[in-house]
Amino acid sequence: MEKEFVVRILVATLLGALIGLDREYRTKAAGFRTHCMVALGSALFMIVSAYGFKDVMAAGPLENIRLDVSRIAAQVVTGIGFIGAGAIIIQKKMVRGLTTAAGLWVTSAIGLACGAGMYLLATVTALLVLLCYEGFNMFLHKIRGKGDEEEMHKDEE
Repeated sequence: MEKEFVVRILVATLLGALIGLDREYRTKAAGFRTHCMVALGSALFMIVSAYGFKDVMAAGPLENIRLDVSRIAAQVVTGIGFIGAGAIIIQKKMVRGLTTAAGLWVTSAIGLACGAGMYLLATVTALLVLLCYEGFNMFLHKIRGKGDEEEMHKDEE
């Protein structure tokens, strides 16, 4: 089972790295290392939450003890909220960093999914995050490019 856990944190780190590379390329506050760490930590928290207390349960009948594996995952979501808040800044009445904060939030969810062994869901989510980041940039670039061409043609007339 330990090998499976290692695979889970490796996949989480890889998917976090893919998202972080995009953020690093765009010189955003949270880049490669931050996204790797968020995904890796989230995966590890999920693994520990789901499997780390098996010896307690195996020790014998413990009627008064109940374990809820979702509790640690819920705290990861809250904790990432604080990290995301640190990525958000206000300059000259403009809010910056919301996309980075949202990226960290979804990267933690990807890590949790990997920690739970949901590789396909985590991978598809990571690809959708990249599509959201890059797809929108390509869309804006095309719109801006067409507008620039029209302006050039007006100048020629």
